[in-house]
Amino acid sequence: MPGRKSSPLDRILGRLDSLDTVNLANLAQRLARERGLLETVFNLIREGILVIDASGVIEYANQAGKTLIGLKDEELGRVTLWRLVPGLEKSLPREAVQAGGSATRELELTYPERRFVRLYLVAFETPAEGEQPESAQRVAVILSDITEERVSTEERIESERVDSILLLAAGVAHELGNPLNSLEIHLQLMERQLKRMDHSPASEKLREAVEVSRSEVGRLDRIIRHFLEAIRPQRPDFQQANLLAILEESLTFLSGELEDRGLKVEVETEVTPPPVLADPNQIKQVLFNLVKNAMEAMREGGRIKFKFRDDDQHVILQIGDSGHGIRSEHLGRVFQPYQSTKRGGHGLGLMIVQRIMREHGGQVGIESKEGIGTVVTLQFPKIDGRVRLLEH
Repeated sequence: MPGRKSSPLDRILGRLDSLDTVNLANLAQRLARERGLLETVFNLIREGILVIDASGVIEYANQAGKTLIGLKDEELGRVTLWRLVPGLEKSLPREAVQAGGSATRELELTYPERRFVRLYLVAFETPAEGEQPESAQRVAVILSDITEERVSTEERIESERVDSILLLAAGVAHELGNPLNSLEIHLQLMERQLKRMDHSPASEKLREAVEVSRSEVGRLDRIIRHFLEAIRPQRPDFQQANLLAILEESLTFLSGELEDRGLKVEVETEVTPPPVLADPNQIKQVLFNLVKNAMEAMREGGRIKFKFRDDDQHVILQIGDSGHGIRSEHLGRVFQPYQSTKRGGHGLGLMIVQRIMREHGGQVGIESKEGIGTVVTLQFPKIDGRVRLLEH
């Protein structure tokens, strides 16, 4: 090629016919060393690199490429990329696999494990003496693992969607407060007017109706106020907290309702759980939501069991109930807003639980079996486990 500087190896290869046996052996050793060096470099690259021929047979794959598509060493040179990545060949324009052509695709691979991959193909020719033109066509394929990027994007979109729903719900709840205030003012005026009237049976009956109305307005106002407190994102006020003490306070507050429903409560802990960094009020909100869900899923005589345990990095609280359970087809959507399995449920409770746990650096998981019950697992990071040096 004009203008290209030849390397010492190129110059040697140009005199190949004149080399003696010793020089040929030295050249073979040098080529083997350079091939080994290139193999090492290519295997160190995090992106997968493949070379396929015109029919799609994989002629070369570095280690990352083999890992991403599940290619075994013995399959190299025998299987096609189209078989390992079904549907890819049909999605590519013909020009993409002809010399000078290129294409980009994003794929979801399910084997050997679920990954999102960005795939870039560029076709080129490797003409050799006596080789047919179509046989000289090859395609270099670059595979980039974008699983973390894709998952992070999906989580951000989901977070933005949840935030917009919460903002809408908060706006509706706030607007409901205005007519309630107006009703309260007019009821107060009516009550004052009734005090000036004679104590006739009709006025007494009207006075009772006003008292009932004021009581209901007050109840609605409390519901809205608590709802707004629950859904408005607030920064946790982190402090060293005892989860067992928070649980005991929450159960004390709910004891009357638990007794009215005839439900039994059991708390099991071998040792006092170690303290965690948490906002006690927000953790109480988590427990209220979960216990309410459990109560509504059970009949009289049901049982709620709380169990503490810990490992090297986490304090774990499991909450199990003997309720009717959740159907498997509904289980994957329980954290989504307005996805409720209860009549009249708003479907925000578990979403709020998940948001609070994430803000605490923890996780929440649910296992359920229809007709047997549900177990919710709350996982909190230990104070001394938030930062951990990884082993070399």
